Amino acid sequence: MPELPDLEIIREVLAPRLAGQTITDVKVMRPLVVRDLTGTGFERTIAGRVITDVRRRGKLLLLPLRPEMTLAINCKLAGRLQYGDSKARRLGRTHVEFQLSGGRVLRYSDRRSMGQVYLTASVDAIPGWLDMGPEPFDLTLDRFREQLRPFRGEIKGVLTRGRAVAGIGNAYADEICFAARLHPYRKRTSLTDEETVRLFGATQSVLRDAITTLRDRVGTEIHREVRDFLTVHGRGGEACPVCGGTISEIKARRRLTNFCRTCQPGGLISL
Repeated sequence: MPELPDLEIIREVLAPRLAGQTITDVKVMRPLVVRDLTGTGFERTIAGRVITDVRRRGKLLLLPLRPEMTLAINCKLAGRLQYGDSKARRLGRTHVEFQLSGGRVLRYSDRRSMGQVYLTASVDAIPGWLDMGPEPFDLTLDRFREQLRPFRGEIKGVLTRGRAVAGIGNAYADEICFAARLHPYRKRTSLTDEETVRLFGATQSVLRDAITTLRDRVGTEIHREVRDFLTVHGRGGEACPVCGGTISEIKARRRLTNFCRTCQPGGLISL
């Protein structure tokens, strides 16, 4: 699942390449992911509009269009974006293709068809938009405390649901909890002030370090997902790089959670 660091790199790559480009043609090969919130016709309404910028909000990639409209892409679990020559081979299960005035194309592929490509006149109409928390890098420690206060559930769930803080998904929640030395299934209400400080610091450092790494590793190949540098996520059964113990792996509700029981003690604590 593309998360904040992945989408930041995609935004960095696409912004200077797409800004000012006119979408000359739109092809919808698999309409399952398309959400036309304007009711005016997805392909007809987009064709001829100019991309003015590329932005990110939470786990959404936003392409503001002129005249006023927004194309919003939520990659969900398996969505990928491909930018390049129109003659380049499409990724498997390409759903939508946008032909650009400069001769290149932007494609959205999704092997699980779980993502959404929205066309909207107002971003407020995008499901979940109004419930989205602030961006991690916009938070101070005091604001972070305030954002966490209403939530009583497990730390990982609080981080990933997007209402306390936007843009964090399954993989980076594991990494943040590990860096903060907090068990992902600890209740938010069980955290001491010192642990909240650690969680805030880990949120900032893990996401910023990941962006730096991905900027170097991904380059302009935005269709690639690079996760082999992660410390614990996806490494169940391997040795913890800190203590040498075995990294635990739990699969529940179609979500993988990895952590070190030694470095992240505790678990479920009821208060």
